[in-house]
Amino acid sequence: MNSPGGSIFCFVFLIVTYSSQAALNLNLESIVHSLIHQGHGLEGENYREESLRQKRHVATSSPAPQEYDIEIEISFENASFLESFKSYLKHLSFPIPGINANLSTDILSMKVTTVCRPNGNETFCSCESGYKWLPEVCLSNLTCQSYHNSTPEDCSCLKEMPAKGPYCQQVILKDITLRMSVVLKMDFQDDLKNSSSALYRSYKTDLERTFREGYSILPGFKSVVITGFRPGSIVIDYNINTSKPTPTQMNEANERVKTLINSTYRMEALSFEETHNETKFSIDPEIIYEGDKVMMKCENEVQSTNVTWRHLERATEIQNSSGFSIYTYLNHQVSISILTIYNISLIDAGEYVCTLTYDIFEYEGQKKVKVISTEIEASEDLKVMCDNNPVSLSCCTMKDFNLSNIEWNHKGLISIPGISSIDSRCSKHTIKADGTQCLSGSAGTEVFYICSFHSGNGASSNRKIKVTFTSVANLTVTPDRIAISEGQNFSIKCISDVSSYDSVFWNTSAGTKINPKFYVTKRYPDRAESVLTVNTATKEWNGVYHCIFRYKSSYSIATKNVTVYPLPLKHDILLDPLEADIPCGGICHLRCCINEDTDYKVTFQIDGLSFPAAKEVQGNRVCYEYSLMTNTTAWCSKTVQASCTFINLVNESVQSAPVTLHLVPEENITCQDPIIGNGEPGKMIQKLCQFSKIPNKSNHRVGGTITYICEGSTWKVKSNNCIAAPINNLLGLAKALLMSPEQEEKLLTYVQDLSSSTGKVQNEIKSSPGNLKAIITILELLSTVPTQVNTDIMTHVLSTVNVILGKPILSTWQVLHQQQANESSRLLDSVERFSRVLHEGVSAIPSITHANVQMRGVVTTAAHMTDYDQHFLFPDSNLWGQVIIDRHQIESLEPNSSIVTVAYPTLKAILPQSVQDKNYVNGLVMTTTVSQGVTMPFKISMKFKKNDLSLVGPQCVFWNYHLSNHTGGWDNSGCYVEQMKDDSVFCTCNHLTSFSILMSPDSPDPSSLLKILLDIISYIGLGFSILSLAACLVVEAFVWKSVTKNRTSYMRHVCIVNIAASLMIADCWFIVSAAIHDQRYLFSETACVAATFFIHFFYLSVFFWMLTLGLMLFYRLVFILHDTSKSIQKTIAFSLGYGCPLIISIITVGVTQPKDVYMRKNACWLNWDDTKALLAFVIPALIIVVINVTITFVVITKILRPSIGDKPSIQEKNSLFQISKSIGVLTPLLGLTWGFGLATVFQGSSAVFHIVFTLLNAFQGLFILLFGCLWDKKVQEALLHKFSLSRWSSQHTKSTSLASSTPVFSMSSPISRRFNNLFGKTGTYNVSTPETTSSSVENSSSAYSLLN
Repeated sequence: MNSPGGSIFCFVFLIVTYSSQAALNLNLESIVHSLIHQGHGLEGENYREESLRQKRHVATSSPAPQEYDIEIEISFENASFLESFKSYLKHLSFPIPGINANLSTDILSMKVTTVCRPNGNETFCSCESGYKWLPEVCLSNLTCQSYHNSTPEDCSCLKEMPAKGPYCQQVILKDITLRMSVVLKMDFQDDLKNSSSALYRSYKTDLERTFREGYSILPGFKSVVITGFRPGSIVIDYNINTSKPTPTQMNEANERVKTLINSTYRMEALSFEETHNETKFSIDPEIIYEGDKVMMKCENEVQSTNVTWRHLERATEIQNSSGFSIYTYLNHQVSISILTIYNISLIDAGEYVCTLTYDIFEYEGQKKVKVISTEIEASEDLKVMCDNNPVSLSCCTMKDFNLSNIEWNHKGLISIPGISSIDSRCSKHTIKADGTQCLSGSAGTEVFYICSFHSGNGASSNRKIKVTFTSVANLTVTPDRIAISEGQNFSIKCISDVSSYDSVFWNTSAGTKINPKFYVTKRYPDRAESVLTVNTATKEWNGVYHCIFRYKSSYSIATKNVTVYPLPLKHDILLDPLEADIPCGGICHLRCCINEDTDYKVTFQIDGLSFPAAKEVQGNRVCYEYSLMTNTTAWCSKTVQASCTFINLVNESVQSAPVTLHLVPEENITCQDPIIGNGEPGKMIQKLCQFSKIPNKSNHRVGGTITYICEGSTWKVKSNNCIAAPINNLLGLAKALLMSPEQEEKLLTYVQDLSSSTGKVQNEIKSSPGNLKAIITILELLSTVPTQVNTDIMTHVLSTVNVILGKPILSTWQVLHQQQANESSRLLDSVERFSRVLHEGVSAIPSITHANVQMRGVVTTAAHMTDYDQHFLFPDSNLWGQVIIDRHQIESLEPNSSIVTVAYPTLKAILPQSVQDKNYVNGLVMTTTVSQGVTMPFKISMKFKKNDLSLVGPQCVFWNYHLSNHTGGWDNSGCYVEQMKDDSVFCTCNHLTSFSILMSPDSPDPSSLLKILLDIISYIGLGFSILSLAACLVVEAFVWKSVTKNRTSYMRHVCIVNIAASLMIADCWFIVSAAIHDQRYLFSETACVAATFFIHFFYLSVFFWMLTLGLMLFYRLVFILHDTSKSIQKTIAFSLGYGCPLIISIITVGVTQPKDVYMRKNACWLNWDDTKALLAFVIPALIIVVINVTITFVVITKILRPSIGDKPSIQEKNSLFQISKSIGVLTPLLGLTWGFGLATVFQGSSAVFHIVFTLLNAFQGLFILLFGCLWDKKVQEALLHKFSLSRWSSQHTKSTSLASSTPVFSMSSPISRRFNNLFGKTGTYNVSTPETTSSSVENSSSAYSLLN
């Protein structure tokens, strides 16, 4: 037959007839096929031979009744006719009698078997349900399924009609037995349980006849047999022997049975139940032990994957879970379902049923699973003393196990192995521990010994025997439960009941040591304690931690569990935008993103209101978004703050940094971009690079920020500090590493990745300062991790440094310097930290050589002690250097100390230089470090090759990280030039760090001559000042009784003595501080802090005692009628003179010293550049100067023009006038001194200010002696009296006027007259005749001043 072409549609249908006479006119060759001997599974050749035989038999046999099948092909133009034809055939009633009286032929059935449909230029011929092409037809024709790699067995569609038949043939299944049941609405009688009873036989005979009649229409029906009756009304169980029917055929037969039964009985509707017992059920392994992996397989020829498994005892359907796995599939028309039970337990034993459902059919397989217990009886837990006595552990079994399969293992902080043996049905393990194997602590150390049994099928059983090895020490830890969220802090305190220990460390449960920076250990007389403190917990801190005390060879251990719940850290929350201009009435899309997919509740807080966020997953980033609509007029021209809050499962929260939103009128917006945002002209906004237009081809996110500026109507990039994705990923990992308990274990991997990534992104580093800054930050972070590094780590570190110090990157360094960043100082410090902890445990450290960095080093040993002499050569830079340390210096080091030197040729152009400094680095920068503690001073010599031979005036310097507010600077303290040649400079220093040489393009700076001059003036002046103050104190001691006749005079001289004493002590400390900072001596920070404190305190004391003197003068003149006792006056005076300076000094050092900004970096005096701490001295001093000048003016005015009733005594007037006179002279002088002193603080101040300040400051003691002591007339008289000059004294006491005698410092002297003229007086001033009583005699006094 030719395939239909065009739109022709054809199909073949089969007519089954029953005839008593052969139809001689049929074309038997093409359409007649007998069904008599046809069966499923015949091979093609056998089938053709059988067909020809049957055709010959039809043509020649006698007219005996036969069944025939006739295949008829019909073609239609319209494919819709097929369904109408099928419907017509379905509604026909069979058999159909023949219409020829001479030919007795009945049509038994008519069915469509094959349908051919056009498919483009091809024709697809497919089989209807229940039919299929024979295998040889599939093999000889092109199948539709060839595109799907179908096998001949699955062939049901051809791409053309076969040239010769046969068409699709019915699939004949083998006979099956259907187990059925049906329910009758009748009362159950006990006789139905007895198969011999008449009632049973009657029901059975009657119902079997009914069933046979009803089920006879099933294909291949053989028989039906009732197997019994059950209560529940009457449940009839019966078996049907037939071929496998289709659901339609079975439903039709059941309806016939229902009709026949209801004619005699009443049947329960929908009570037919059917199961199929031809299901293969297998179990592997056959013998199952507890813990085995068991596989149960159900196989059925019914083609369905609707299979369920049940455990009868549990009465539950088994689902896929961690313990059960069900896999169902079809294989060659066989349904296979496999139930896998992982780690089977005793409760899993019992009946298992697999049920295959096919429409209304249910096919079951059932088997019972028996699980054998693998229980092992073990010894009870033991406590073992570490006394070297053997102890036996045993594991016994009641089952017939092979004891040779029992293995012994142990798990614990200590390892004490044993010897295994077999005794009867037990396996024994003998252990023996001595004191060197056990950990210290009275609570003991637990070790679990595990005996394990393993079957051949994967089952295992074990028992743990806890053995506690008891020793001495006992540890206890924080009892409270530790459950926190990420970002929070926690601490664990571990207390030992003994104070002796050699070392203390903390471990994770995996045995990884925790970095010592996380814990602090202290020793007390009766105990010792170690506190583990984590300021920022991450998920890595979730787990169990061990506190371990070691004493000699024994250990004590305590454990603590820490639970950390996920919560983003604040700095890990990425915001977009960081700042935005929003047009009034517009929309702003806010989002907070994190790089983890954990469920959080996230809300946005905007202007005091809270809004829920929508979650969006973007690859490995999760963002929470909210669209803010600003259609409220009240918000226009307003600035609001927005932030997002993450809340985790335990209701802990973290809030992001705020986002600033500026709401502006829409007409002001000129720059608009869907990614960058909106902005007014001149507006600058900063965005995270990963939310900007920066391209990224990596799997990781770019980092850093980019700044845009609105120019006209366009956003332009102002600065790009983006970080390449690989570097940004490492930066995030480095930050996380610092918070990880397992830092050192991961360090090597991190520096490897950093070295590799840095080499790959050199172009990005050159173009973006952000990459360079990020790499330096990573190195700085990683350098704080290790307590010891090896050469592998150092190799990767220096490989990274070599790249970023390359000449192509120097321009990027200049950009960083323009941003006033101290990245070069941070880099140098980071490499120093790495080199300081480099230790290989061998006598030599391998050299590392790169174009831009080199490293040399040794490990000192007692057996091999030589000079440290390392040479460095950089041909590309034409520079070389040498480092020498004498062997005698090395002998002072601890054994096995590492000495490491790192040299840099390009760092000289990178380290920041002061704008005012005209000196330049003119050689290598070489860093030398020692791993162990260094005894100071530690002499090191270095030789530098000059880079520029035209420069002169070499200085040997080191890099001081504390200068310039911790940005670093060159310092020459402790270093000096020992020898200079035409092309090199030989330097010697008494400490270790990073060294180089500074040289100037000019002749030596004149400032150096000025410094020498100032030093000479200071030392000579201070020496003369101290001698003057000592003379002042001696004079006061001589004349004390003579000049302290009344309270005013007494208090005045108390002030004089304290002023002189304070100033003398301050001058002594000044000399000490100068000696500390001499370049030939080691700089001692502690001594310098002490010197600064005492200088500050005693100089302030001088001023406050002057203030006390002034206030006393004011009190005596203004409050004449008010009298205060001497003790009260002394208390007030000492509180003011020493109490106030002490408070100011303590507050100053307390606030600034913890931040290391208390004193200057190049002098032992109060800091000015970083904190302006000098104002803590200048402000009180200048305030006191102003107060004293004011008091002097008021007092002098009141003395010269007294009001009625305010006239004091003559002696009081003398004393008060002397005080006011001295204060009036010295106070302006002091103010002038410190005015010059304050001027010297500022950069570029004139040398004149330095010289004048030094002169005034150095000769303060002389001023005090002259104006405060010898200028007093009473002091002069007392001295004359002490030295027996009675005539001069007698003449002086008879005088009735100050003008009657004129000693050198009297009021009538020329000097005194000049001072009187200052207050508007000329000539002499007669006060009155003095009283004759000794009590009224009082020395005049002068005020004191201090020049600092």
